[in-house]
Amino acid sequence: MVAPGGVNSKPMPRYIIERKIPDVGSLSPDQLRAISQKSCSVLRAMGPEIQWIQSYVTGDTIYCVYLAPDERAIREHAQRGEFPADRISEVFAVIDPSTAEMPARKAAGQ
Repeated sequence: MVAPGGVNSKPMPRYIIERKIPDVGSLSPDQLRAISQKSCSVLRAMGPEIQWIQSYVTGDTIYCVYLAPDERAIREHAQRGEFPADRISEVFAVIDPSTAEMPARKAAGQ
């Protein structure tokens, strides 16, 4: 993953955003589409520095995955789109079942 600016740029930080929206899990596909369209419109206006990867809709919360230069950009997107951003957490690592199969790293000096 390369940040805007080229090969020598640092990878863009990844964030998980919790958006508390009562009964969001019962919204219709058309209502979810409208929320998505509004978000995409705001993102286009903000430029390529912030990217929406995907979201997970549960009963009362949407968990969104974004790439952004900083938390400020996430908050600006939420403010412009009139979306809640109840919690913003930077992702420092991603693990999955294949992580269990990775060889252990040797301690320094071994």
